[in-house]
Amino acid sequence: MGHKKVALVTGAARGIGNGIALKLAKDGYSIAIMDVLKKEDVAENITPIEETGAQVLYIRGDITSTDSRAAVVEEIMAKFGRIDVLVNNAGVAPRVRADILEMTEESYDFVAGINLKGTLFLTQAVANQMIALIGKVENFMPKIINIASMSSYVSSVSRGEYCISKAGVSMVTKLFADRLAEYGINVYEIRPGIIFTPMTEVVKDKYDKLISEGLTPIKRWGYPEDIANAVSAFCSNLFSFSTGEVVNVDGGFHIQRL
Repeated sequence: MGHKKVALVTGAARGIGNGIALKLAKDGYSIAIMDVLKKEDVAENITPIEETGAQVLYIRGDITSTDSRAAVVEEIMAKFGRIDVLVNNAGVAPRVRADILEMTEESYDFVAGINLKGTLFLTQAVANQMIALIGKVENFMPKIINIASMSSYVSSVSRGEYCISKAGVSMVTKLFADRLAEYGINVYEIRPGIIFTPMTEVVKDKYDKLISEGLTPIKRWGYPEDIANAVSAFCSNLFSFSTGEVVNVDGGFHIQRL
């Protein structure tokens, strides 16, 4: 069994997940990345993680696939012998924004299949592996961190499938926090606000205007580093008496204001 702690970050080829993987590598974790993209296509995003000196295992996999999820857990165990942290970050927006009155079943299946179903069953697979490792690995205090969204509770009628999927992820947090507490596995959730990533770049002008007009009390975009810092804090053992905890990393967007 390896002595170094291992973090599995899904969807870490770019965007928020990439920022999280880089931060955890700097924190001293070995990093396993699961992403649907080919490594050579995102090499410039992976190189900085490798340059920290961390061991990096890049696995091309799909969280919607039962076989792929099992293979990823198996490959990480074969290489590192442990999984200390699971960060469920992989997620997609609808390919086409459509009013909830016109939303297609295909779009719902695509978004919910990745964001909710994939996250749920990868968590199940990793949680069972973590339970099996308890007492067999030294300094083992496993954690699961879900990257939900302000869309867990904010209505966007042109991307209802995304909102529904993220609301579901928030319940996944509660369920696993409840179920895994007896094993000493704490589960946390981070709800990003408006974060500058490839997903939001396409609506940059819209959000620049809204932010400048005061949509968020803290008047700036969020960045992957903001989310990564919150993940790092949850991984630190400073929140050992908290589970099912939700942290909004959204510039204060969640504050209801008059």
